[in-house]
Amino acid sequence: MVFFFVLFFIPSVLLQSITNLTAFDTPNDAGGSITITWNVATELQTGGIVRYEIFRSKSASGGYENIGIALSNKTKYVDTSARDGMDYYYYVVAVSKEGETGKSGIFGPVSSTLQWFNTKRWNVLVILVFLIFAFFFYINLARKGIKTFIRKIPGLEALDDAVGRSTEMGKPILYIPGLWGLTNVTVLASLSILRRVAKKTAEYGARIMIPNANPLVMTATQEVVKEAYLEAGRPDLYNEKDIFFLTGDQFGYAAGCDGIIVREKPGAIFLLGVFAAESLILAETGNSIGAIQISGTTSTLQLPFFVASCDYTLIGEEMLAAASYLSGEPVMLGSLKGEDLAKIVMILLIIVGALLTTFGVVDITGLFSTG
Repeated sequence: MVFFFVLFFIPSVLLQSITNLTAFDTPNDAGGSITITWNVATELQTGGIVRYEIFRSKSASGGYENIGIALSNKTKYVDTSARDGMDYYYYVVAVSKEGETGKSGIFGPVSSTLQWFNTKRWNVLVILVFLIFAFFFYINLARKGIKTFIRKIPGLEALDDAVGRSTEMGKPILYIPGLWGLTNVTVLASLSILRRVAKKTAEYGARIMIPNANPLVMTATQEVVKEAYLEAGRPDLYNEKDIFFLTGDQFGYAAGCDGIIVREKPGAIFLLGVFAAESLILAETGNSIGAIQISGTTSTLQLPFFVASCDYTLIGEEMLAAASYLSGEPVMLGSLKGEDLAKIVMILLIIVGALLTTFGVVDITGLFSTG
């Protein structure tokens, strides 16, 4: 009797198990997606039904094909194979443990479209608008001649003193740009600092040596130094042979630079660029001869070694801000100030949000979600 009840009761229930079938264009996406939802009785969802099969066709009259399966505890399926602008029709089939099926009604037509704006990312828009406002506000102040406070960066302030000290001692300056090529933004930032160092070197009549591990960086450093000497009015002091390619091997480059440090005993050493395991080798060798050392990198792994063995260290974004800082150009400084303001506001929001969430006042974690 029980077997008879299960065998004949479940199919009849499955025939009417799926209700409120709906299909709609998936919101906040790049198109090509349609979401299908349906309702089902709880007792069937947890007992009688084992899966749902989703069928799709371009015509309501026929030609349906199985496009996917949803588990029994799901009442939603996302069709990611749809083509934008094309009408589709859907129905869902519930399958029981015994293999019996129950079919829903047909829903359609429905098509997918591209959404130009993701409403779930409104917070990104707010931040973007704020950043643009901050940049233009400070750039406008700079153009009007209104000076704004920029925090001094000790490492950049010490550039001229390091070159001057080395000149007074009658020793050369050694500039080491690291291993990476011109595709790295830190190397490009290093070249902007090199321009300032080379110009001061020309003004003081000192010698600058630049060993390179990358041929393209070598060419770039030669051009930067040459232009700096021309700008300083001392093109006669420029010596292309002092800017040379050493080797592309990591520790071969470190050994070569160490040899130059020991033999030439430079008065000032600049370690500005991208460095890896050779950072401590170079910095300790320079420290052993008593040279004033200014280092800088965006690699968090190498910063501790530079801080421990160098006189000054440019930490992270201080390297990237060097071009604006050294140029003194109002518009560039204005953009730098705008970025600093944005960071301050974001840090304050994080602190306030953490406190409010910790004490249970309000949960604002949703404000930072982009999903």
